[in-house]
Amino acid sequence: MTRSAIELPVSADDRRIARLAALAIGLTLAEAAIPSPVPGVKPGLANIVILLVLLQYGWRAAAWVSALRVLGGGLLLGSLFAPGFWLSTAGALASLAVLALARHLPSRYFGPVSLSVVAAFGHIGGQLALAGWWLLPSAAVITLLPVFAAAALIFGAVNGVIVARLLAGPASSGRQSASCIPPSTP
Repeated sequence: MTRSAIELPVSADDRRIARLAALAIGLTLAEAAIPSPVPGVKPGLANIVILLVLLQYGWRAAAWVSALRVLGGGLLLGSLFAPGFWLSTAGALASLAVLALARHLPSRYFGPVSLSVVAAFGHIGGQLALAGWWLLPSAAVITLLPVFAAAALIFGAVNGVIVARLLAGPASSGRQSASCIPPSTP
């Protein structure tokens, strides 16, 4: 076997990010199979993983998992560089930007549920901003705003509750944690 001229060391953090990105991509694929009565309205299941990563490992790890999710989802769904890919990218970037600011707010008032709702609004805001600039007239975007805002509020809250439950683990229910994320190591 010929050794590669380029050897990249792989750390435990790299492996963790890869596992979490694979989970987020799997949720993206599962979500794509769920029929939606309103095109573009989806529950954002992969955002559960992104928020868990943010809260347990920090913004940089969450940004990596989010970027890999968008890229991997685009590749596997056959939509890489199609309009849906760019809308997903815009939503992910806006959501990460909002989370970068919101994570510095007092945790007493901004827990997983409120962070998830804020991220959902950021995500849909980024998507609608790109759609309004690139694909749709501004009047059409304004018409869609109430539907997407309602979806962001509902799905953001539900996903936030799921994250809160996963983070609470066995302390809240006295049983094994449902979290698939191993505890952070120093």
